[in-house]
Amino acid sequence: MEYLGHVISTNRIEPDHSKIIVMLEWPVPNNQRDLRGFLGLTGFYRKFIKGYAAIVAPLTSLLCKNNFSWTPETQKVFEWLKVAMTNAPVLAIPNFSLPFILETDLM
Repeated sequence: MEYLGHVISTNRIEPDHSKIIVMLEWPVPNNQRDLRGFLGLTGFYRKFIKGYAAIVAPLTSLLCKNNFSWTPETQKVFEWLKVAMTNAPVLAIPNFSLPFILETDLM
């Protein structure tokens, strides 16, 4: 079942495949507005990427006023994030009758 940008089945949750295609086809941002759009889309699925905030830090730093300067490092992060989204793990719905560990992405 598709619901709010996710595909949900009995025991798993994964990103909507059509949104992943949009991420893969996203052109290199030319300005902060374009970058905000990309980060907004990928940020919606941040729960699928461990350490998302630390990974995109070079990109989010470009959102500061008068700080947009695309470099080889930001290009590398941009491309890596696209690949990471295509290889995002499928999240399992917890079995509350068994113990499990809850991890969060905090900086």
